[in-house]
Amino acid sequence: MTYHLSATKLQAYQRCPFAYYLKYECKLNANDFFGSAALGIALHQALAQIHRDWHYQNPIPDLQWIHYCWEQQSQGLSLGQIEEGKGILEKYYYRFIAEEVSLTKPLGVEGRIQGSLRVDNLEFLITGRYDRLNYVGKGLELIDYKSTREVRLPNPEEIDLQIGLYYLALEQTYHQSLRSLSLIFLRTTEKFSFKAGPEHKRKVQQIISNLAVKLRDDENWQPTPGSQCQRCTYARYCPAVTEQPIPLPTGLPDRKLQLSLALN
Repeated sequence: MTYHLSATKLQAYQRCPFAYYLKYECKLNANDFFGSAALGIALHQALAQIHRDWHYQNPIPDLQWIHYCWEQQSQGLSLGQIEEGKGILEKYYYRFIAEEVSLTKPLGVEGRIQGSLRVDNLEFLITGRYDRLNYVGKGLELIDYKSTREVRLPNPEEIDLQIGLYYLALEQTYHQSLRSLSLIFLRTTEKFSFKAGPEHKRKVQQIISNLAVKLRDDENWQPTPGSQCQRCTYARYCPAVTEQPIPLPTGLPDRKLQLSLALN
């Protein structure tokens, strides 16, 4: 048995241990606020093909290569989505490829990483994925594509957690340190890069250690009131935001403890 802890889950724990406990430990169903759109999935797949399958015998591909990859990945979309995606990839091409002297072959695209971590005599298995991974001088740059219409950056604490988890996994997988995490917003072609360092690894190790204690003792899952409460579907169970919270449903699944980290 394994306990999967994604970057998203660790961020949820940092926001509110009580909501984390209800969702992931008690498996209490709630409506999710976000989902992956078909257009976004197709854009990710096309970008993977663009960077993975280019022969790299010429310095940079031409626009026809981008159109070809999009044709391969856009089947099943509506005509409107196909045209929209084509325009997004053309903007990406002129912003990130056409102006380069040569296109650098990435270490991997749509790849997976794996490592391990021992905290308080508990063994964590660290696995994860990335959109694109580049070698930059003396370290690694991890690139995450964002297909959302709105450019909204995660708050600094969530970025730090994501960086720390990937720092741990990449250090063991590639024996190289993560130098930066870059977010590319495909619709606007804006790129935001965040420096990574060993302090991120130390911070996430401490947070995981705190979580491990709660998982092992199965107690003290206290709520953390904040702005996230306005959209939390567990508010009706929460004594911090509801004057008379309703009892938890009976028959919630028992949890079993063996820890595994998965970065998603």
